[in-house]
Amino acid sequence: MYEEIANKLKGGKKVVMVHGNADMDAISSAYAISRCFPTCDIYAPCGIDRVSRFVQEKIGFDVIEKCDLNDYDLVVVVDTSSPEQFGMEGFSIPANCLVIDHHLPSGKWKCDDFYCDPDKCACAQIILDIIRENGIELTRDVGLMLLGGMLTDSGHFQYGDHILLKDFAYILEKTGIQMDEALALTRTEASMSERVANMKCIGRSKFERVGDMIVATSYGGSFEASGCRALMAAGADVAFVASQRDDNFRLSARATQEMVRRGINLGEIIKGIGYETTTDGGGHDGAAGLSGIGDVEAMLHICNSRTMDEFRKIKKNREVVSDDPDE
Repeated sequence: MYEEIANKLKGGKKVVMVHGNADMDAISSAYAISRCFPTCDIYAPCGIDRVSRFVQEKIGFDVIEKCDLNDYDLVVVVDTSSPEQFGMEGFSIPANCLVIDHHLPSGKWKCDDFYCDPDKCACAQIILDIIRENGIELTRDVGLMLLGGMLTDSGHFQYGDHILLKDFAYILEKTGIQMDEALALTRTEASMSERVANMKCIGRSKFERVGDMIVATSYGGSFEASGCRALMAAGADVAFVASQRDDNFRLSARATQEMVRRGINLGEIIKGIGYETTTDGGGHDGAAGLSGIGDVEAMLHICNSRTMDEFRKIKKNREVVSDDPDE
C-alpha cells in the first residue's frame, strides 16, 4: 500500500489540504509530504490552530489559505475524516484526489484513492510508514514535525500504544533528535483569552454521574478542546465542550484512558450522533469532534444522554462480573 501511495505522490505539482482549524497532526503530515515529495503546497482553507501556527513560525514554512485546485496535478487530503471538515459550504474535491487518514471511516469520501488506518494513533504515523517503506531519507526537520504530530494527537502519549512509541523511538534514533527538543516543539503558554475561556467553561459546566463515572458538558466561545481538558482536570471522566457561531456549532469531546479501557468510544458515539443529526462527526476512542448546523445546547444534551447510556452499560457489566462466583 505504501509503495502505491508513494508512486502517486511522485512527480507533478501537488497541494496537500488539511481540515479547518488544522491541528499539529494534520500540519505535520502535510509538511512531511511537501518536503519528501516536491513540488507541493500546504493548503489550509480555514486556517490552522494556535499550536500549529506557533510551530509554523518556529520551523519556518508556508501555509496558503487560498488557491485554485485546478492549478495542481494532484490534490492530497490528510487527517480529514470528511469533506465537511474543510468548513466551506458547497466546496467540492476532485474525484481523483488522494485521501490519507486515520479516523474511523465516515463513508463520506467518494474518491477512488482513499487510504485509512484507524489503528494508528496519529496520521503522522502513516506518513512515516510511507517515507520509511519507500527508502526516502528522513530529515531532521521532517522527523521533528512528525514527532510533534504524534505527541499532540496521542495527548502526549496518554492515548498512545506500543506502535506509537516504537515509531516515536525510530524517529529519535534515525534523526538524532533529543527528547527535550521534541517536547519543546509544541510547548506554548496558554494565552490570557484561553485561560479566561477555560474559567468560563468550568463556570458554565453541568455534570451527571453513574457510579464513579462523571460526564461534564459546557459551552463557550472558543478553545473547545482546551475546555475539555479543563473539565477533566476538574474531575470529569468524559467531557463535551461546544461553541455556537450563528446557526453553526463546533463541539469537542475527550475521555480519560480509564474510560476508554472500560469501553467508552467517543469516535463511535460522535459518529452515531452525526448520522442522526445530519452533522459531521468522528474521531477516536478518547477524542472526537462534531460540527454542523444545530443548537449547541441540544447537541450537548444528546452527547450527555448517549454517554450516560454507555455509563449504565459499563456499570451493569461490572456488577455482573463482580457477582460471578467464578471470578
